[in-house]
Amino acid sequence: MTIVEARTPDPKKFIKGATGDWEIVIGMEVHAQVTSEAKLFSGASTQFGKDPNANVSLVDAAMPGMLPVINEECVRQAIRTGLGLKAQINLKSVFDRKNYFYPDLPQGYQISQFKQPIVGEGKILLEMPEEKVEVGVERLHLEQDAGKSLHDQHPTMSFVDLNRSGVALMEIVSKPDLRSADEAKAYLTKLRTILRYLGTCDGNMDQGSMRADVNVSVRRPGEGFGTRCEIKNVNSIRFVGQAIEYEARRQVAILEDGGSIDQETRLFDAVKGETRSMRSKEEAHDYRYFPDPDLLPLEFTQGYVDELAAHLPELPDDKKARFITDYGLTDYDADVLVAERESADFFENVAKGRDAKLAANWVINELFGRLNKEGLTLETSPVSAAQLGGIIDLIKSDTISGKIAKDLFEIVWTEGGDPAQIVEDRGMKQVTDLGAIEAIVDDIIAANPEKVEQAKTKPGLLGWFVGQVMKQSQGKANPQAVNDLLKQKIGLE
Repeated sequence: MTIVEARTPDPKKFIKGATGDWEIVIGMEVHAQVTSEAKLFSGASTQFGKDPNANVSLVDAAMPGMLPVINEECVRQAIRTGLGLKAQINLKSVFDRKNYFYPDLPQGYQISQFKQPIVGEGKILLEMPEEKVEVGVERLHLEQDAGKSLHDQHPTMSFVDLNRSGVALMEIVSKPDLRSADEAKAYLTKLRTILRYLGTCDGNMDQGSMRADVNVSVRRPGEGFGTRCEIKNVNSIRFVGQAIEYEARRQVAILEDGGSIDQETRLFDAVKGETRSMRSKEEAHDYRYFPDPDLLPLEFTQGYVDELAAHLPELPDDKKARFITDYGLTDYDADVLVAERESADFFENVAKGRDAKLAANWVINELFGRLNKEGLTLETSPVSAAQLGGIIDLIKSDTISGKIAKDLFEIVWTEGGDPAQIVEDRGMKQVTDLGAIEAIVDDIIAANPEKVEQAKTKPGLLGWFVGQVMKQSQGKANPQAVNDLLKQKIGLE
């Protein structure tokens, strides 16, 4: 079979080796835990953080005679994910046994899907700084997770925790369409966002509910694919980038030294920032796949799929397009706001019936900036959408200036309360009375005749006068009125 590649090699992404350029080729296998209260083939809980072996049924422990029973919710979530990835949904799929032996795999095999997965080919669109990149999704299949071996509990013994044994995973396999660490990070970020919008995986990589196996190879531009190494179970988007950068340069160094790359599975050491060999890479035939005799083929109707499709939420790409069209936002602002579903919802609540661009500015710069600084989330934000909307209303009605608005935001952040009432109680309304502002302007001009003369030839000095007036009015003077009066009285109009 001839593989036709969709992408033209990009010199800007080449690794500069001692003997010429090299191109990185990356594919990813992302394991995403399905959002479900029970496991894939048993009723045991999937709750995170329970004591070791607290969430284990007889099925999970592979007790004799215990048979798996499919969890319909996991199937539903897998189909919804496939629809979100614009992928082919297969109305018939088969569960297989993937045979290998490890202490944390009680059955001696993993129930997975091989030749007939539940979801076929799809795609994810990445908007990189200089180009749009379409990454093909090869497949999505359902499988059960293994348990966890614990090696640091005792100096001479290892323990096994089966809480994760049988937890439902969606393995989402990309095509080898990624060509840089930045693209790989963008792909994982976008995939995580889609899953969280759909509610099919929480995307909490720190808890192990989403992790990536990263396949990396290098080649001379225009040549066929090189030998790949798989970096196993990377649990951070940042670490994915670091692992790829290190592994690509490791392979280039070996090839330029006249060596060859061994196809193997490697681990990423986040402390040292390097990959190290784990084991030789298995091929499909090593696992001796065969259909699981305890499970019938999984079948459902097109009507069932259509019903799920009809109730999908608005996904990130569609939401971004709407924000740009309906709200007049910039590409950047829309990107920031749709990165999380909660952020997009919060913005829409703030922008409802208001100046959307001003709302976006306050949400992104003031609120998100402060949340990041304080290590908080929207869920724990001291300022609600209604309160932030109230501050924007006061700005648009010229009740307060932009400077006063920032002071007001600080008060609401630390003390809470209704913004309008705070302004009323603390006398924070800006001065719009031209007579009062004119008196301050006249005083400043009379006290600085030399600067007035300089300003006539250097209009940039007008900002100094504006600052003096705002200072004397304690920030309450209307900035536009101040600016207009100064231009008139200094003679700059």
